[in-house]
Amino acid sequence: MVAPGALATVFEQLNGLSLPDAARELARAGVPVFPCAPGEKTPLVPSGFQQATDDLRRVQGWWRWQPTANIGIPTGAASGLVVIDIDVHGANGYASYARAARAGLIPEPLATVTTPTGGRHAYFPADPAQEQRSWAVGKAGVDCRGDGGYIIAPSSVRMLDGARIPYRVEQVAAGLVKPVDAVRLRNFLAPAPPRRPMPENRRVAGREDADRLAAWLARQVKGDRNYKLFWAACRLAEGNVPVSDALDALVRAEQPDFGEREITRTVYSAYRSVGDATKHRERPAPSSRAAAGFTRHAAQRSASRSRGLA
Repeated sequence: MVAPGALATVFEQLNGLSLPDAARELARAGVPVFPCAPGEKTPLVPSGFQQATDDLRRVQGWWRWQPTANIGIPTGAASGLVVIDIDVHGANGYASYARAARAGLIPEPLATVTTPTGGRHAYFPADPAQEQRSWAVGKAGVDCRGDGGYIIAPSSVRMLDGARIPYRVEQVAAGLVKPVDAVRLRNFLAPAPPRRPMPENRRVAGREDADRLAAWLARQVKGDRNYKLFWAACRLAEGNVPVSDALDALVRAEQPDFGEREITRTVYSAYRSVGDATKHRERPAPSSRAAAGFTRHAAQRSASRSRGLA
């Protein structure tokens, strides 16, 4: 894990560097990086962030091959960085972040970075004593990029409405920094709903079921994947699996065209649908063409609300 002091030093330099130089300096400081599509967030290398490295020869070779490639950093234990992503699309992430800060849940970040879409990335050192998973709370406009995720780093750029807008380092901490408790933060932003009483003859689903459904969902092809996600989330909600556990599992089905924000919105929609229903029935497993056991009309409403948020 890279020392926070070394990270602060390299972040102070990033704004003035070209993409190849920024990638090189991050790697030289011990931060693994990988190339993403110019002006975009999609990885350019097979397996994406799993190929990230701080090997200078490989990093320099990547950016000689594609000098305008954006810079991806894997988050969590892989880099020693956890990033809290403040969004402004559909929810006021700044208000949620400020509310959590007033509650004492957010220490001073190692660095803050402005994003091309008007949000912020707050970088924190990862906690070496515990796993810190990625999660998203769409209704709060706040995401966490931890183990299993990645972030686009300065001085990368996005192409928005024909303009090149960079990620820019806004502030770097001058003193000691400490990890953010991402689990407490998520529970503050999205408290678990009260558990519903269940009939005695009803089987209670558990985390094992969530993991199994997530693995099944990740194998599905593009097309009816959102319907199947809605079905899987309804099944977990009916089994009284906490929504946080369902999100932890199902978000692992993320694909380049099937992002965390879309998954999160659909899972919350399914949990609301189950909570509002007056009668529940067991649903059969969906076929390979479409998820069965719930109406396509309900799933389409969920999918339409989710599109464009990933």
